[in-house]
Amino acid sequence: MQNLVVYKFKSLYDILKEISPDLNFIIDSVNDENSLNDKLKVFKNCLVLSNKEYFDINNFIVLRDLPINFFKLIEKINAEFLKLQYSKQSKIKLNNYTIDLNSREISSKNKKVKLTEKEIDIIIYLSKVNKAVKIDKLQKKIWNYQNEIETHTVETHIYRLRKKISDIFNDNKFIVSEKNGYQIK
Repeated sequence: MQNLVVYKFKSLYDILKEISPDLNFIIDSVNDENSLNDKLKVFKNCLVLSNKEYFDINNFIVLRDLPINFFKLIEKINAEFLKLQYSKQSKIKLNNYTIDLNSREISSKNKKVKLTEKEIDIIIYLSKVNKAVKIDKLQKKIWNYQNEIETHTVETHIYRLRKKISDIFNDNKFIVSEKNGYQIK
């Protein structure tokens, strides 16, 4: 369920609460920073709405141009919930890493590196299979190559991907070579 927290804006909260049965999100109100932080920890899909910018946090909507058309406000809130949902779906957690499909980056411990589309495809495929994958199968699944084509495309991409991960994250075991192919452990 999606949650809207109205921060230090009681008049708007009262209006939204009155029509809440017709809305597709839960509305809550807080008036201090500690309560807001508690709500942010509890709610997974949460937007914060206020008439002033208090914090530099994600998912914070500031209503600067008041008065506002009420239907446009509801439309804006729903659009922000869609953006939040899209953003959350674009992030994949893999071991100690987070892969952002939108920005094509892999990150860990405040470090990040850009990836190519094929590198992301390789990582996602290897992580889903969860076992060693032979080169010819990677050729077929990632590049749509037919069997028995002589190429070093897979090896070259794996080498470059390993080098990026090793150089930035000092991780030489992200993709390992097994006798049956490549694997993410």
